Amino acid sequence: MSAIISVESLTKNFGDFVAVDHVSFAIEPGEIFGYLGPNGSGKTTTMRMLLGLLRPASGRARIFGLDSVAQTEQIRPRVGYMSQRFSLYEDLTVGENLAFYGGVYGLRGPQLALRRSEVLALIGLVGRESDRALDLAGGWRQRLALGIALLHKPDLLFLDEPTSGVDPEARRAFWDLIYTLASEGTTVFVSTHYMDEAEHCGRLGIMNQGRLLALDTPTALKRSVVTGQAFDIETADLVGALDILSAAPGIERAGLLGDHLHVIAGRDQHTPQTLAHVLAAFPTVEVTPAEVTLDDVFMVLAGR
Repeated sequence: MSAIISVESLTKNFGDFVAVDHVSFAIEPGEIFGYLGPNGSGKTTTMRMLLGLLRPASGRARIFGLDSVAQTEQIRPRVGYMSQRFSLYEDLTVGENLAFYGGVYGLRGPQLALRRSEVLALIGLVGRESDRALDLAGGWRQRLALGIALLHKPDLLFLDEPTSGVDPEARRAFWDLIYTLASEGTTVFVSTHYMDEAEHCGRLGIMNQGRLLALDTPTALKRSVVTGQAFDIETADLVGALDILSAAPGIERAGLLGDHLHVIAGRDQHTPQTLAHVLAAFPTVEVTPAEVTLDDVFMVLAGR
């Protein structure tokens, strides 16, 4: 099956600043493809080039086999886009927003009414059609923005940092919606800077400073990029223990992670017992083997 998106050495400059630096990847039909990286790493610029909103300095991209620059008008009806700043008319109600954008997408009469009902059910806003967009909480505004992007039943959905600024419960509900869409055949390209969200993606491209550092499944990235062993350490004096561990032989990375320390030690360099010995000066230390995280993956790649 042909790739829905095919990108070859895509590059974008703003003056002397290279926002996207010779990025190449392909996305297959039905994938949930994640684009992970900090703010300013080139994620939005890549999406905007794929959507035909920015012209690349060099390289090329094909969507549905069509050139993203020369054939934008043929691509656009088959694509949904949810930008970082949700494009809602705040003084309009939920129903009015859906009706307006439905008209923009060319939906009319019974076709629009049917699709509007389907979308309201999907995003969980049935019964709230008369609520103004301005009065919706962040998670519900997010759902409405997604519903608008889905009105015309796109084959490909671009979601640019879709859960930024919403609470964890709303983020989980939003990802449930993404899984539902993918199960129905929609291809999803989603950018995020949340490491835990990136775990939900089938494949993941990791961006930093405009460069695509790695691309694979989250599990494969953790196995191939991080060669050391992970441990979690609990102690009363986290800062003191961190200072000791950062200077200890065989420790590749140590950092605070919530209420404990997360450590990557060189393969076969340490065990829970040897790490406890390194921290013998601390009265209470508990060391347990842990899972490598995507944060570990990113730090290794960025360090290179």
